[in-house]
Amino acid sequence: MRRILALTGGVGGAKLALGLAHRLAPEEVLFAVNTGDDFTHLGFEICPDLDTLTYTLSGLSNPELGWGRVDETWNFLDALGALGGDTWFRLGDRDLALHARRTALLAAGASRTAVTETITQALGIRHRLVPMSDDPVRTIVHTADGAMAFQHYFVRERCAPVVTGFEFAGAEQARPNPVIMAWLTTASAVVICPSNPFVSVDPLLALPGLKAAIRASGIPVVAVSPIVGGQALKGPTAKMMQELGVPSSAAEVAAHYDDLLTGFVLDHADAALHERLPVATTVTGTVMLSFADRVSLADSVLDFVDHLSAAG
Repeated sequence: MRRILALTGGVGGAKLALGLAHRLAPEEVLFAVNTGDDFTHLGFEICPDLDTLTYTLSGLSNPELGWGRVDETWNFLDALGALGGDTWFRLGDRDLALHARRTALLAAGASRTAVTETITQALGIRHRLVPMSDDPVRTIVHTADGAMAFQHYFVRERCAPVVTGFEFAGAEQARPNPVIMAWLTTASAVVICPSNPFVSVDPLLALPGLKAAIRASGIPVVAVSPIVGGQALKGPTAKMMQELGVPSSAAEVAAHYDDLLTGFVLDHADAALHERLPVATTVTGTVMLSFADRVSLADSVLDFVDHLSAAG
């Protein structure tokens, strides 16, 4: 039986996660989710990547916006704005219910892992998704305009400032989620979803012991490139790479993960890189515009994982 540990964060990762959840039973995959984006806003504990995956797997994601909950209304935010309140982070009325529930459970002493399980079960999600840690880790984006909390850079400033580096505050003191570490002891492969490697995947890999445990497992580690033909499918990945002086290419993403990888998944647009990278590669369609695309990519990734496992 397959036992996949999927590292994910954000919209791109959630798309593949949906395909994997469609193909794999709950006991066959665990989704380890970036929480470096988490922050407290208007008194609410907000976990953007966890929420994106939660809404995606529950069928409640907003297809028009690409984030948030479907059939959303904005009465709270409109009323808040009329009172002179802070409205740069778009909290919809339905979405607000999730944040209020999480905040109350955390205040009552529940862990982030327990809270996530309570919420996902209430929304009918069968597969398990867990925060990367129950301890706080905060992604700080260093820019030419100074250091910014990730959501300030990403949402409030709309990724406009020039990036100079990243910091994961609290990572050195944080403990990887024990659920993830336990799963890894019996996992058959690790899949790194096509999320931003710098701000969605690196926070997970910065947790003490997690990267070493992945390496020590000896199982295939496959990453799906979030860069296609030099462009990011979603978000500021390509912009960040250019500002950091790194070519925005799939090859550079593979190099970023260094010797952690056993395999790398390329889009047809980057087929010229097939068998030219210092890691096994496969070529498939990685642009996920439809549900069928998500499932098709999941099939390709799982076939590649099986091939690498068979090859030893």
